[in-house]
Amino acid sequence: MMKAYLQLVKAQLLLFARNKNSFIWSLLLPVFMMIALGTLLGGDNEQFALEVSIIDRDNSVSSKELVQALKKAPGVTTVDQSEKNALASLKKNELQMVIVVPRGFGTAMASKTEKAVVTVYQDQGNLSTSKIGTAIVAGTIDEINKKIVNFQPRIDIKEKGISTHQLKYMDFLVPGILALLIMSNNLNGVAAQIASWRERSILRRMQGTPLSSGTFIAGQMTARILINVVQAFVVILIAHFIFGVNVYGSWGTLLFFVLLGTLTFMSIGFIVASLAKTPESASPIAGLISFPMMFIGGIFFPVRQLPDFLQIVVQAIPIGHLTTALRGVMNNGATFATLQVPLWILLTWFIVSFTVAALTFRWDVK
Repeated sequence: MMKAYLQLVKAQLLLFARNKNSFIWSLLLPVFMMIALGTLLGGDNEQFALEVSIIDRDNSVSSKELVQALKKAPGVTTVDQSEKNALASLKKNELQMVIVVPRGFGTAMASKTEKAVVTVYQDQGNLSTSKIGTAIVAGTIDEINKKIVNFQPRIDIKEKGISTHQLKYMDFLVPGILALLIMSNNLNGVAAQIASWRERSILRRMQGTPLSSGTFIAGQMTARILINVVQAFVVILIAHFIFGVNVYGSWGTLLFFVLLGTLTFMSIGFIVASLAKTPESASPIAGLISFPMMFIGGIFFPVRQLPDFLQIVVQAIPIGHLTTALRGVMNNGATFATLQVPLWILLTWFIVSFTVAALTFRWDVK
């Protein structure tokens, strides 16, 4: 059985190597997309608005007035989160600032001697957003100070820096392009190829051997894992040398999620191939599945920008969790401990899809 498995892997790699057009286009398309979007949108400017989370520990009249004033400040989009989640989002570059109004703020405002203090957390390594953020908060507080009797400053700002990586749009985009490459190559590519082999009776001839469907699927998966690893490495190298994109996390963790994504989408591709009666119908069915995921899976823009009714869908489909995992490893140095949700959801998708694919696999046209 092991010998047959290794022969299948070797045969698939040779077929892919001989089909140069397939290899080149499966790699060139995501690279072209990355370069085009990077040239048009990447630049050196930040691509996201200044997103701020405001934590009101005091809940006094004075603190609520300050919070409302900050929410109305120009150039600020507020995100409602708990303090713990807000600071975690700040470290992941999902927020640019966290403003904490401490307990006792209202009492300090009522006092004639004590000054009220507001704590501002931000990435001081990102000079552009930190300067803009500080200026916005300072301007808002200055307006409040001017309303106080004798125009004496009553509120101080206490800044606290959070060390993160300074990221650009390309740092956000490249992990999404990797996820798109994995989904397209394995869902669309497998569905069309297996359906074509079935119609040309290639699978029927294999059926005459002691080969089991599980061994056949496993051999195909291994070969495509090797191909996807090479393609992912090429994409990352191009992104690094052209756009300065870096991998801040473990290459081993990144490789694991590339592998897991390949297994998941390839299993789904086998299911599509089993459902399709002809190669002509396999590609549209695969496209019907992959095309919507391309736009709601966080490939080109953050999923938090999607409407609320789509958030439930995003949490259920594999592409969103694959992009989250790849982006977490590449941009924030995330580990398995911090990627438990995407890890288990992708594993569940793989186990269920592989089981269904093995049970529904057909050697011949029925």
